[in-house]
Amino acid sequence: QGLKPMDHNGLADPYVKLHLLPGASKANKLRTKTLRNTLNPTWNETLTYYGITDEDMIRKTLRISVCDEDKFRHNEFIGETRIPLKKLKPNQTKNFSICLEKQLPIDKTEDKSLEERGRILISLKYSSQKQGLLVGIIRCAHLAAMDANGYSDPYVKTYLKPDEDKKSKHKTAVKKKTLNPEFNEEFCYEIKHGDLAKKTLEVTVWDYDIGKSNDFIGGVVLGINAKGERLKHWFDCLKNKDKKIERWHTLTNELPGAVLSD
Repeated sequence: QGLKPMDHNGLADPYVKLHLLPGASKANKLRTKTLRNTLNPTWNETLTYYGITDEDMIRKTLRISVCDEDKFRHNEFIGETRIPLKKLKPNQTKNFSICLEKQLPIDKTEDKSLEERGRILISLKYSSQKQGLLVGIIRCAHLAAMDANGYSDPYVKTYLKPDEDKKSKHKTAVKKKTLNPEFNEEFCYEIKHGDLAKKTLEVTVWDYDIGKSNDFIGGVVLGINAKGERLKHWFDCLKNKDKKIERWHTLTNELPGAVLSD
């Protein structure tokens, strides 16, 4: 309501964009459509972030910016506001009425190596029947774009390390031109339950390119030396035999000791 006039006709062409902070800019930007010639726009749109973890709800802030779309020049910034996700309760809708502020600085000191590259939904289950670890690669959400068309052609690779002879490599199919691929593939690693505690599962997401080397999008390592949700997921899997446990994880562009070539 009551937006600042941005155009010669005393009106504006507003749209709203969302970012989750801290986080990679492009991989998690959502936006509404643009409404023409109004200072009191009504969108009634729902924008959805998939793959939000418990960690995010504690630590992230939703940045909501209102901008004016301009055909001939840069889109202009009208105002923004920020809502820490910890103000929200699960399964409750909360309405806010907030004054827009002028542009707030974005903290640029964030560690670049931990820049987010999207999310991945992984399921883990130790099967006593198969005597092995079942790793489900279910889907990814808002992956970083690697190709000039603004998309990627993603596939996922898993290793159970240490793995001297590289026998543990599994690969999903490639999904063409998407940042939200669904894989729904499951791999089995035959291993004694007792040996799992000494292993780490390395999951990497790649952009498939014909004729040149594939681009690394991001990865996540689960295991006893991991931290936070990555450790908890592994631990819950070890603790609950024969129970499938699904969790979203944040991909980062850093993998300890990983071979970043494919």
